[in-house]
Amino acid sequence: MLVTLGQDAPDSTRTAVLAAAAARGLRTREMEDDKGGSVIGIGGAPAEDLSTLPGVLAVQPVHKPYMLASLEARGASSVRVGDVIIGAGAPEPVVMAGPCSIESRENLIEIARAAKANGAHILRGGAFKPRTSPYSFQGLGEEGLRHLAAAREATGMPVVTEVMEVDQVDLIAGYADMFQIGTRNMSNFALLKRVGATGMPVLLKRGYSATIEELLMSAEYLMAHGTADVVLCERGIRTFDTTFRFNLDLNAVPGLKELTHLPVIVDPCHGTGRRSLVKPMALAGLAAGADGLMVEVHPNPDAALSDGYQTITPDDLGQIARISRAMLGAMQEAEAAEAGENIVPLPVAERGAEVLAAASA
Repeated sequence: MLVTLGQDAPDSTRTAVLAAAAARGLRTREMEDDKGGSVIGIGGAPAEDLSTLPGVLAVQPVHKPYMLASLEARGASSVRVGDVIIGAGAPEPVVMAGPCSIESRENLIEIARAAKANGAHILRGGAFKPRTSPYSFQGLGEEGLRHLAAAREATGMPVVTEVMEVDQVDLIAGYADMFQIGTRNMSNFALLKRVGATGMPVLLKRGYSATIEELLMSAEYLMAHGTADVVLCERGIRTFDTTFRFNLDLNAVPGLKELTHLPVIVDPCHGTGRRSLVKPMALAGLAAGADGLMVEVHPNPDAALSDGYQTITPDDLGQIARISRAMLGAMQEAEAAEAGENIVPLPVAERGAEVLAAASA
């Protein structure tokens, strides 16, 4: 059940709603809505009629199983990571960029500075790496986390890094601004509960064999246990086609926007597994409505300790940033003109020239 309270609802109403749920042993979770009020999710139906309480705007007894993550719970939301806003109200799509694996302090700071200069807003980097082969580089552990903190100090960018185990949560929380739940742990419910309880922002990657509903149910685990700040990441799924490492499911971007208020970003590096495909799929993801990108960046991708074949250079990142701004600007102008707003789009030839100039810059 979802109970929506207006911004002027008295405290007695909130207390009554929570008491009615507690009387039947039902779990509750409260979050702000997009109109200044709040929404209380109840894992079941209390005996009382809550709709008559003062300040209650709506009661939805039937809802999707991911009630807190659903679009019925509230309008499009945003997540703040440091000073960066992702989602509703953000000035532009957010770019999370950095190496797949942290290699050294100097290397990470070099990458962070170059990534920021080429359009990145958040620094990503793996300190603990889940690898298919036990012989592959597994990351630097806490030393890598210290390097992340040093790069944040050097650049001012907030940092996101992957957490793999429950025992790592407190350690990583002391260094990072945002947790990443990787594809292999999307359904690790013990980890989701523990990370959700920190209240910190979370980047949740879709499992490579997971349905959209399973992704949203994992987001619900995080939200039900404490955090309202979840960003979903479409990072490619496994299909019968073995041409690519994974297949970036761009249906997921507008599809998720019809189901959830949570921000959605795409990872074209893992989504394709091929460096040459990162730029076109990054632009396609943004054109589909993604709130941002997560990309792997390294000054010498072929020498990277992991995933070099799908890693781009800082210059590649800058080109993606320039083209995407021109592309999204053209789309916004066209949509405004279609809606009859007083915005005159540039002539197609002129806008096309701008995009081509951005591509070659």
